[in-house]
Amino acid sequence: MKNIIAIDGPAASGKTTLGKLLAAKFEYLFFDTGVMYRAVTLAVVNAGISIEDKLACSKLAEDIQIDVLQPSEEDGRSNDVLIDGVDSTWDIVKPEVVACVSEISAIPGVRKALTAKQREIGLRGNVVMVGRDIGTVVLPEAGVKIYLNASPEERAKRRYDERIARGEPVDYDTLLAVIKKRDKIDSNREVAPLAAAEDAYILESDGKDAGAVFQEALGVFNERTAE
Repeated sequence: MKNIIAIDGPAASGKTTLGKLLAAKFEYLFFDTGVMYRAVTLAVVNAGISIEDKLACSKLAEDIQIDVLQPSEEDGRSNDVLIDGVDSTWDIVKPEVVACVSEISAIPGVRKALTAKQREIGLRGNVVMVGRDIGTVVLPEAGVKIYLNASPEERAKRRYDERIARGEPVDYDTLLAVIKKRDKIDSNREVAPLAAAEDAYILESDGKDAGAVFQEALGVFNERTAE
């Protein structure tokens, strides 16, 4: 489907920035699938379920309703995230949610349940979907697949610069260790490990700014949709 753009890649590779630029260019829905995993994590935390209880977490992921829509408010959000009809856009980025989302997203039952929900939204079309298994598992029929890559050191430096710019105390070595740990979890999980689809365009972003990455991706879109 030519009106589906799938962007995969490791944490902090710039997927969100690229996805938002492409979505704005074509007036598509920007959908970072990470919001669904954070939504489930929020529900798990609110329900008092242990993240070690994989069966309960999976059952909850199956039962709750999650929708991702174009933003309804101009408050900095990229989209609306509804959990059982309730706007939870900002609740899913609370520290207690972020701290547990990697473990929740590695649970096979959770991934299976959310893959179905993500496909349902993605197949509506006119969407830029960002994640780690979009082109390989969630939407293999996407007309444009990009795997956005960058070295761990480059990604840690980007996060470091962002935090410093916001005046937050931060240690580069700690950020690098966190990114490497996340890479290990994502690449070695039992279900849908992080990997580039065979027909994905590998876009290496080391040393490139957002504008250069966007222009390269735009060229890929034009080439793939012209076929």
